Amino acid sequence: MPAPIELHYWPTPNGWKISIALEEMGLPYETRLVNIGAGEQFRPEFLAIAPNNRMPAIVDPDGPDGAPISVFESGAILQYLARKTGRFGGSTAREQVEVEQWLMWQMGGLGPMAGQAHHFLKYAPAMEPPNDLPYAKDRYRNEVGRLYGVLDRRLADREFVAGPYSIADMAIWPWAHLWEGQQQDISELKNLQAWLERVAARPAVQAGRALAAEKRAQLQDDRKAQSVLFGQKAR
Repeated sequence: MPAPIELHYWPTPNGWKISIALEEMGLPYETRLVNIGAGEQFRPEFLAIAPNNRMPAIVDPDGPDGAPISVFESGAILQYLARKTGRFGGSTAREQVEVEQWLMWQMGGLGPMAGQAHHFLKYAPAMEPPNDLPYAKDRYRNEVGRLYGVLDRRLADREFVAGPYSIADMAIWPWAHLWEGQQQDISELKNLQAWLERVAARPAVQAGRALAAEKRAQLQDDRKAQSVLFGQKAR
């Protein structure tokens, strides 16, 4: 039995990517909660493995050369785990390119844009004082909508984003299933809807999404967490 991977985690879309992947790959892991609302991502022991003070991160005691290795950035972690297990990263060079480009699409596009949409649509207006910025709300809501159109067209002739189910799906789904909080109308995006349901039906996705779900808070009402996460002074 291999030694468990340390998963430094909080129940957010980026955290879910890795808990889902670990469940899908059947890798043993131990969860180390990093309460980002309380500022635990700034602790020296966490910064030693994730210098950008962003969760998630992992420590694998059985690294590529048999020595421990730490990995930060969710996309890099997904690629590392796919290489480690030989699963979900593409079985041919062509499939690997497909997986990697859609993983980068999520990392550089959907994740940042959806994150900003959440911020300006949900959190900024609830701050004290409120920051209700119509331009920012429209900018990110519209860009997320454009990206969902891209995804819907991609899924027109396939069940999963990069061909076989892969780390690309594991990266995209945690953000895409929160479409309501991004104020999106996906009623006409039938391919996207079917894919969301298809991925959500997987037991490993359900287990990864449920990890520490009770810790997920509503930041609209948490002034202290806003201070930590958004640089707002608590009032």
